[in-house]
Amino acid sequence: MEQFVAVAVAHFLALLIPGVDFFLIARTAMTSGWRAATGACLGIATANGIFIAAAFSGLSLISHPTVLAVIQLAGGVFLLHIGVAFIRSKARFDPDQKPGIAQATWMKNFGLGIASGLLNPKNALFYLSLAAALAGAPPLTLIVYGAWMFTIVLAWDVFVAIALGSQRALTRLGRIVPWLTRAAGGFLVLFGLGMIATISLQLLT
Repeated sequence: MEQFVAVAVAHFLALLIPGVDFFLIARTAMTSGWRAATGACLGIATANGIFIAAAFSGLSLISHPTVLAVIQLAGGVFLLHIGVAFIRSKARFDPDQKPGIAQATWMKNFGLGIASGLLNPKNALFYLSLAAALAGAPPLTLIVYGAWMFTIVLAWDVFVAIALGSQRALTRLGRIVPWLTRAAGGFLVLFGLGMIATISLQLLT
């Protein structure tokens, strides 16, 4: 029980630190509403679930320098692309959008969520370090831990989406949503440049 509490607390504290996934959810919720943003939430949780399953099953390809470098470079390019798109976007939340458009938006956000999660090496490295700390734990225990972490990631992300994309929140933030989305884009660009700069320095040394 003490081990579970320690793992749960460490995992939740890591979720509280704003990162790439947070800014993606925030921007999506503020421009498309929280329902459309749940697509990104599920995509991010799915990516985390893949990393959890890989780490807990002993599959640690991400720890190989070459694989990590490729993912880091691809992730940096992806963040730059998304960040620039956010900065240039003039999209505003439309509560009257048609169901078909909303469904298409949800699926697009789901794809962005998976890409954001899978191309963020910090997620993979976090779960690898957690798996190392849990070495020797019974398989059933690891399954329970993995299911718990997947659920918490999804629940927290949906909470963020609702908090920022509800009708009440959008009414309060309506005028500054364009500025907030540009700020989110700026953070993503900085994250992307940081990842590319890191891998570039590693290649030069």
